[in-house]
Amino acid sequence: MPSTREKVIVGLSGGVDSSVTALLLKQQGYEVEALFMKNWDEDDGTEYCTARVDLEDALRVADQLQIELHIAHFARDYWDSVFTFFLDEYKNGRTPNPDVLCNREIKFRVFADHARKLGARWIATGHYANVVHSDSGPLLYKGIDDNKDQSYFLNAVAQHQLRDTLFPLANYLKPSVRELARAQGIVTQDKKDSTGICFIGERRFKDFLQKYLPAQPGPIVDESGIELGVHQGIMYHTIGQRQGLGIGGRRGSADQAWYVADKCIETNALTVVQGNSHPLLFTDQIDATNCNWIGDAPRLPLRCQAKVRYRQPDQDCTVNTGSNGGLSVVFDHPQRAVTPGQYVVFYSAERQCLGGAIIERTKRNPV
Repeated sequence: MPSTREKVIVGLSGGVDSSVTALLLKQQGYEVEALFMKNWDEDDGTEYCTARVDLEDALRVADQLQIELHIAHFARDYWDSVFTFFLDEYKNGRTPNPDVLCNREIKFRVFADHARKLGARWIATGHYANVVHSDSGPLLYKGIDDNKDQSYFLNAVAQHQLRDTLFPLANYLKPSVRELARAQGIVTQDKKDSTGICFIGERRFKDFLQKYLPAQPGPIVDESGIELGVHQGIMYHTIGQRQGLGIGGRRGSADQAWYVADKCIETNALTVVQGNSHPLLFTDQIDATNCNWIGDAPRLPLRCQAKVRYRQPDQDCTVNTGSNGGLSVVFDHPQRAVTPGQYVVFYSAERQCLGGAIIERTKRNPV
């Protein structure tokens, strides 16, 4: 356990989780200061982004807790390290996860570097996750609240980035965090959790993406290649999606909903299938790249558990060496709607987050 009275900079976002994080550290005797990060250009869609309200809330919390609040502008770093990748992935027909990159590139690199310039020994965030500081280096574990655990979004953070990190909410359930905030009269006690990405905010995702990527309409086809309709852009759809296809029922087809099963960037075609349990929606095996192991790389093949989306129950799998330095992940049971561009994240039976990799390709079960 780190000694108290050391200086810690808390990433204060204006939400209840980071507010209680600052409260707990102050109660534990740390010298606490806070930093509010501005990661998006306010000239672009301020009316949609909550940044202004969040800053006002952060200022009020800092005043309540009597801690100094610093404000830093990381919009250029965010654009260069996160947003350009976000756009490139959508341009290539994939579905990226910018929250994972934001953690690695902004919160645990740019923010951490800025905190050190302010004299901090530690940084702290309101993530529901746990860092165990051992002689062999920091290890990442799930928080105790399985419904809120955010280790999935931390899978790409390097081990050394966790060395000076504290997660005070590791052993708290979300309802307990709100109770603590209410007991102390914290102004964010009933503030709703943020959802989605700030720079998209309340806008429709399609409207936002159109500002940066031109729409390219193309055919919607069934598994036999028969055209059923026209999509307005592959980038607006993701694997397993049901809503927004606009094809409805078809004469001679079963009375079941249509789901996106595949996206072909070469032909600009969207393949759809009927039924939530259609075989083309499932896969046994995925190829993944850009692997990050938090700690020493394990010996492969590795028996472990993995998830391919946030809040998915852990799935038994075997991880082995793949092609071109990547990984091959074979699941014991078929997985539904595995999406290239998202992350597969690996866990031990002891709730340790071992790391993760970007999903590149899937191997589907035969129909």
